[in-house]
Amino acid sequence: MNLQQTAAHIEKLLKSRGLDGYEIMLGASRNLSIEVKEQMVDTFLCSEPVEVSVRVLKAGGMGFSYSTSLDEADLSRMIDSAVVGAETQTPDDCHGFPLPREYAAMPDICDPELGGVPTEDKIGRALELERLVLAADPRVRRVRKSAYGESSFSVFLCNSKGVTGSYAGTSVSSSVSAVAESNGDSQMGWDFGFSNFFTGVDIEAIAGSAARKAAGLLGAGKIATMRCPAVLDNHVAAEMLEVLAPSFLAESVYKGKSLLAGRVGERLFAPGLNIRDDGALAGGMATAPFDGEGAPQSNTLLVTDGVLQGYLYDTFYARKMGENSTGNAGRGGVRSPPRLTVSNFFIENGEVSPNALFAGIGRGVMITGVMGMHTANPISGDFSVGAAGFLIENGVLTAPIKGIAIAGNILELFGSVEQVANDLRFFGAVGAPSIRIAALDVSGE
Repeated sequence: MNLQQTAAHIEKLLKSRGLDGYEIMLGASRNLSIEVKEQMVDTFLCSEPVEVSVRVLKAGGMGFSYSTSLDEADLSRMIDSAVVGAETQTPDDCHGFPLPREYAAMPDICDPELGGVPTEDKIGRALELERLVLAADPRVRRVRKSAYGESSFSVFLCNSKGVTGSYAGTSVSSSVSAVAESNGDSQMGWDFGFSNFFTGVDIEAIAGSAARKAAGLLGAGKIATMRCPAVLDNHVAAEMLEVLAPSFLAESVYKGKSLLAGRVGERLFAPGLNIRDDGALAGGMATAPFDGEGAPQSNTLLVTDGVLQGYLYDTFYARKMGENSTGNAGRGGVRSPPRLTVSNFFIENGEVSPNALFAGIGRGVMITGVMGMHTANPISGDFSVGAAGFLIENGVLTAPIKGIAIAGNILELFGSVEQVANDLRFFGAVGAPSIRIAALDVSGE
């Protein structure tokens, strides 16, 4: 399908409506999801949707609508709905669309060979992942789910200001949940891999990691309540960072819902800690030449050596606050209007290995999993969540622990980072290396 030709037809329909501005976004994709269990295909789902959405500006109001059909009558109804939305919305002079800007050269985000990989090979990858997990450790007795997923997609966007952009991409992922059992105890370990390329996912590494996580927690017990040094593995550090992410968004700052509002130039984080949002990052899950409204995605340094440098903007809040868009208008797909969000948001790598973080800790904890992080308060930064991991004694991991809770404040936690490891990893659009915290409240027995 020629998305540009379809957009040109929709543009003709929009121009007859007496609008102050408009935007058209089209997306076409092929999505495949495979799950296997006990060396049999349990789920096989394939879809090839083509969708379109419009935003229209009229008398200061912005309306949005979408359609999963390209029939003439459905396109007209879509435009009618968007116009009604614009007419009934409270007018705001900051509503509008970005002007044309040059898009930077992108890292390759499309695997041209993916379509030629036989379906049998994709099923085989999920089957092999399950087999590798079961072979990795005799204590791993079963696999809850071994999965393969892929998407091939094309995007086209244009607006009445002259913005025109398009790109194609692919994503490939594999994930597995392993269950280890011993002496009546049962523990689960999960891991995944992502790449833009079929050959970029290492299922041996995924299998080994999931098996180690499951088997490593067997026999875990509780510890006494204490305040102690703590090491957060990269997964937990990324979950903590995700709680802080809304505070970097200009919308939160403008509405007074950000921990960071009005504090640009202050050292709010530990010295040596650097945080950035890079929409052009090679291999990133959120990498694209432009954001959900056609503004170029950019590489924005938010924290340098612990000092807050600024916030993330889309077109609307950039106008509200007298700034420029950082290209952070994201979408959950063509069916969603743009909203301010992070792209590839992460703590930069440090210089030491993860194991080096344990050195000098007489008694502390390494946290490898948290439960209920979604309950943390993104406005106050306070959190209290269940956790599991390992006891650290004299610089060495000595025993698995579970049934504990950790509590504190997100901003204070990142302000007390003593060391940053060099094992940066992304979990979705948010990534972090492992970090060492000077002191953390741990509730146990």
